[in-house]
Amino acid sequence: MTNRRNFLKGSLLAAAGTLMASRVKSAVEPKSPTIKNKPMVISTWIHGLEANEASIECMANGGSCTDGAEAGVRVTEADPDNMTVGIGGFPDRDGNVTLDACIMDPTGNCGSVTFLQHIKHPISVARKVMDETPHVMLSGSGALQFALECGFEKENLLTDKAKEAWEKWKVESKYKPVINIENHDTIGLITRDHNGDLAGACTTSGAAFKMHGRVGDSPVIGAGLYVDNEVGGACATGMGELVLKTLGTFLVVEFMRQGKHPQVACEEAVMRIVNKLPDYKDFQVGYCAMNKAGEYGAYCIHPGFNYALHKDGKNTLIDSDSYLK
Repeated sequence: MTNRRNFLKGSLLAAAGTLMASRVKSAVEPKSPTIKNKPMVISTWIHGLEANEASIECMANGGSCTDGAEAGVRVTEADPDNMTVGIGGFPDRDGNVTLDACIMDPTGNCGSVTFLQHIKHPISVARKVMDETPHVMLSGSGALQFALECGFEKENLLTDKAKEAWEKWKVESKYKPVINIENHDTIGLITRDHNGDLAGACTTSGAAFKMHGRVGDSPVIGAGLYVDNEVGGACATGMGELVLKTLGTFLVVEFMRQGKHPQVACEEAVMRIVNKLPDYKDFQVGYCAMNKAGEYGAYCIHPGFNYALHKDGKNTLIDSDSYLK
């Protein structure tokens, strides 16, 4: 019995000593940063810098990651000098500006519009599809009808500058996308808010002078954009057909689910294109991604793709590494 008492007494003293040591250690050592108060945004191309600022401001004012994603890409949609997104976007070969967009929230809910005409902010229509309908995707005249019923204003999206470019193109009517020029056809954006939740948005006017009715990867969940709040999110830019054929952003997120760093995940997704599609050298595709921990990465086929990162209060444009040098 005496030995049992001595054993219990010794165990209690040892536990108390361990607890005291851990308290002293925690008081002396700085605490590791937490996800709270560390919102982040990553987005494609140089126009992502302005989009990031709007996104961060939205979340700083109490908006969710979904609100931040929508607010960010709306900036690019409203810029008439950006000829690949929203108003001012290059038309199709018949002179029609047709827009695509999608959005995805932390719960896995999503909304999309394709082949939408006359509405400057397709991302906000996609948000309405997500929040107010049982559907994921609305297209063409149906998407326009829904937008008008929701109070969006119908307007002419073909600016004089875009019309002039289309008139010049019609002289030869040759469809051959120029790497890193016409392929600036998207802004994709991933947000992480104060709660550590992830969302994303993607919006585009599509490939310049495309066939009437063509839809690329940008409004397709798992192609142009994919978010899993347990893992991370990814967005794509470049020639949509290559992304569609490999479901690129879903692939990036699945690689992250397997434990790969976002940089490695983006590289693996590009390699899937390289290994599967013989004509990959003729086109540009770029991916950027962010995981739940705030790690990020990007990769592309050709040099020239850059992405905007807003992290720790700094908004930076970063050149992505590429498969071809």
